[in-house]
Amino acid sequence: MNLIDAPIVAETAYRHGVSVGDPTPTLDKLNRPLRDLRLSVIDQCNFRCTYCMPRDVFGADYPFLTSAQRLSFEQMVKLAKAFAQLGVEKIRITGGEPLLRRGLESLIEQLAKLTTLSGKPMELALTTNGSLLAAKARSLRDAGLGRVTVSLDAVDDAVFRRMSDVDIPVSRILEGIEAARAVGLAPIKVNAVVERGVNDSQILPLVRLFKGTGVAVRFIEFMDVGGAGGWSNTKVITARETREIVESEFPLVPIVIGQQMGTAVNYRHADGAGEVGFIASVSQPFCGSCSRARVSADGQLYSCLFATQGTDLRPWLTETASVEQLAVAVRSRWIQRDDRYSELRSTVRKPGSGKVYPTVRMSLVGG
Repeated sequence: MNLIDAPIVAETAYRHGVSVGDPTPTLDKLNRPLRDLRLSVIDQCNFRCTYCMPRDVFGADYPFLTSAQRLSFEQMVKLAKAFAQLGVEKIRITGGEPLLRRGLESLIEQLAKLTTLSGKPMELALTTNGSLLAAKARSLRDAGLGRVTVSLDAVDDAVFRRMSDVDIPVSRILEGIEAARAVGLAPIKVNAVVERGVNDSQILPLVRLFKGTGVAVRFIEFMDVGGAGGWSNTKVITARETREIVESEFPLVPIVIGQQMGTAVNYRHADGAGEVGFIASVSQPFCGSCSRARVSADGQLYSCLFATQGTDLRPWLTETASVEQLAVAVRSRWIQRDDRYSELRSTVRKPGSGKVYPTVRMSLVGG
């Protein structure tokens, strides 16, 4: 189905009584259920990480969304209710840098009241670069946020500043992590994107720093998303290579497969002092189990991190449209979903072609 036809199909489905809100999984064409919503609240960020928002592209004159172009919190809550009717059990707030969105606590407070189809509280998480977390941790927790993931690619200040390309010390992010731990935003996860020749020297220091603290470090393979225009396979350090580096100093024990959660393959320190995870998004893609939908700050539904086109949900975010109508619109798009870019990367991105795959920018849709 052409994405342009989605509104027509959705409205037709609604008129014919397609049901939502029952426990039957909402499955796409590859039988993947809709379980996770990544909700971007802002496309701006105060970092200029080289692999995501390089400064030469995202300069001072870059046309970010205006406040009028961004969805209101009321619209975001309506979205969340619709996704909950379709089986979503977890909402992750993303950006850009979500803590730049004013009054975010009020959105979290409303989202925290939602329940899943089974009647359980909606799992509510947030991903942040951590620069504003120390000042916000308590109010976020009080509003109902469950846990937080902090993006941190280096503990060496010079490497950190080089990668983030801003005049912010790594100590500020570490203070944010400690503040989150102190108020009970747990479990805390630290995500590090590893790029060969850039921050591979930081793998062991990251593990050393967080071992025994209750903070789980997860290493992510360098992906060709967002601003990674210079991406190349040669810059990828595979999850297996990263694990071997970690195990050169810290013996690891694999966690039983049945206890694995999310996209990471997790290991425990042999001495019981915490966990380390590895996300093999390039070398061992997990498209077959992807249950994530992404909604950008301007109301576009994306069915894949590598999508090139979204479905505009704003027609169902007006005061006259119901949550049920919005849910049918989302369902109509999800059941047509067949994305599996990471599994097809080698054919989509033909070696030597010089072409850059035109993914939606990550700061808009969230990672």
